[in-house]
Amino acid sequence: MRPIRLLIILTVAFRFGLDEFFMGAAKAGWVKTLYRVLFSWRKFDSPRGERLRLALENLGPIFVKFGQLLSTRRDLMPEDIADELARLQDRVPPFDPALAERQIELAFGKKPADLFRVFEREPVASASIAQVHFAVLHDGREVAVKVLRPNMLQVIESDLDLMRIAAGLVERLWADGKRLKPREVVAEFDVYLHDELDLVREAANASQLRRNFAPGTPRGQLLMVPEMHWEYVSNSVMTMERMKGIPISQIERLKAAGVDLQKLSRDGVEIFFSQVFSDGFFHADMHPGNIYVSDDPATLGRYIALDFGIVGTLSEFDKDYLAQNFLAFFNRDYHRVAVLHVESGWVPRDTNIEALEGAVRACCEPHFDRPLREISLGQVLLRLFQTSRRFNVEIQPQLVLLQKTLLNIEGLGRELDPDLDLWKTAKPYLEKWMHKQVGWEGFLGNATREAPHLAKMLPQWPRLITQALERAAHGAPEQAALRALTEAVDRQRRQVRALAAAVTLLAAALLSWALWLWRH
Repeated sequence: MRPIRLLIILTVAFRFGLDEFFMGAAKAGWVKTLYRVLFSWRKFDSPRGERLRLALENLGPIFVKFGQLLSTRRDLMPEDIADELARLQDRVPPFDPALAERQIELAFGKKPADLFRVFEREPVASASIAQVHFAVLHDGREVAVKVLRPNMLQVIESDLDLMRIAAGLVERLWADGKRLKPREVVAEFDVYLHDELDLVREAANASQLRRNFAPGTPRGQLLMVPEMHWEYVSNSVMTMERMKGIPISQIERLKAAGVDLQKLSRDGVEIFFSQVFSDGFFHADMHPGNIYVSDDPATLGRYIALDFGIVGTLSEFDKDYLAQNFLAFFNRDYHRVAVLHVESGWVPRDTNIEALEGAVRACCEPHFDRPLREISLGQVLLRLFQTSRRFNVEIQPQLVLLQKTLLNIEGLGRELDPDLDLWKTAKPYLEKWMHKQVGWEGFLGNATREAPHLAKMLPQWPRLITQALERAAHGAPEQAALRALTEAVDRQRRQVRALAAAVTLLAAALLSWALWLWRH
């Protein structure tokens, strides 16, 4: 099977001229010359990005998914190719409903007729990995049942093996192969696909997002997330609350329903930044097909999120780095942006700060000569990634995912409201978040979290010092013992400093309270 599949791939690649991508940049000059002589008769009128897109669509759903992933890696792809790959859509006919029913029976040991009061055999949506059927539970609740395509794992493993072979050849034979990191990209795609094949994981993502935007809370007024019915969830079947609304791309229907489009665009920005900076957990596939808007009078104008196979997570370090970078952009403090890159460890310590600052200025300054409503924060971040490449910046995968999501949010927001000023909407939120992080509120929060750890570690200080001295006295290498002692002292010094600051703050608060009581 694999030789036949490989032959099909090579035939499609040759038909659309994909071999030009590699031969034009081959390492060996004689290979280029021989190639031009042998295939000088071939002419292509279509741009290279369009030919690549068409080839991937011809190769089937797994390659379409791969192209979609590549379109998000704009830090690696030329802009014309990334733009064309972003047009890839899953255009896959639904599979036989009998197979879907069989999948459900294998997952739960019961036929759909026994599990549900009503099960609609005809799917309402179909994609490369799964399709969706509507159903009704025995208690009357309406649900949507997502069912994986049968035998997807075997198909995926076969195509992934061929992609790994191709990635190795690209890295060895193509002049720019190593910079594009083909093997790393295929490995990333491997994880991405296997995550999508695990519907328990997707259901867990949805459950977390729903908890972050819990119904009845202020944030729940912005975004609705379907409830998961865990008794009907398995690796191959996911059952969730059925959500009803209008696709966000259908502007005229939204207007007719009475939705405030300007508020909707601002709410989208707030949802994104609250996910990123409050939760460090964000829906990372927010294209129009996955976003609806409620037209129910009780929840009119609220976003509805669907499809939770791709989510992004950010550490506290990532969030702090991003917030400080965004604020530095807002204030046009390019020196601070350059310093942040070095402090983050994503740029070598010996990087020339002034050179990096100049590159960042050249990247960002042209945007500030335009009205703020025309500036794309996602494009600025993208340009920064591209500029940083020549300074050997290692762009983190979670930040690339965030940049792609930000571009989606901007696109949706400006389609709803062409005058959306994303920066104006985002800046107060970022400043508020930074104040919480570095102000008194953030300090108190950090001190409270660290207090139990400090209380546990402080008594260990004398023992750690004693152990280090004993190792030195009994023949341990002097340098290692000294390093262990230094590390122990430094660690405890930081903890003591944090505890002292907390105690000082507490004393100040008590003194202020006492003075207030004395005056009143």
